Amino acid sequence: MRVEKSNAVALIVDIQERLFPHIDGYQELEKNVGILIGGLKALEVPVLVTEQYVKGLGASIPSVEELIAQDPHVEKMAFSCCDEPKFTETLELTTKRFVIIAGIESHICVLQTAIDLKERGFNPVVVEDCVGSRNPANKANAMERLRQEGVIVSTYESILFELCRYAGTDAFKTISKLVK
Repeated sequence: MRVEKSNAVALIVDIQERLFPHIDGYQELEKNVGILIGGLKALEVPVLVTEQYVKGLGASIPSVEELIAQDPHVEKMAFSCCDEPKFTETLELTTKRFVIIAGIESHICVLQTAIDLKERGFNPVVVEDCVGSRNPANKANAMERLRQEGVIVSTYESILFELCRYAGTDAFKTISKLVK
């Protein structure tokens, strides 16, 4: 099943100041998420952002917030983004059916959101090198469960070039520079 940019929206899940430094490999994750967002912006894919309990976990980390400041942000208390009515309303307004997911934690919010999206008729695409957990075993378990649930699992480079489709475009040139 081909993921097309005309039918895709991105979801950045809970990449927040107080939790992010505790995520396994967070520095690499921060770099990867920045590349993914930069490529999505070049492709003009809409981006939605969630933040879990901002009072306790803080806002999105500065390097990510800089890239997504103009995009819709939804604060939530539920683990699954789909249990937050404002999120589901915002997502439905996009009319997009593929939801490209990056964020934390893989085995909690990302997993539950992807399962719920699939159940609701969306096609979630979890970007494996753009999600993380505090414990790497939890991330590995989440990736296995997502695959068992029939969720598409990709990498930032793979999904960006799939969305791009053709070489020689301005988006292709931007993405090529980002992934080098």
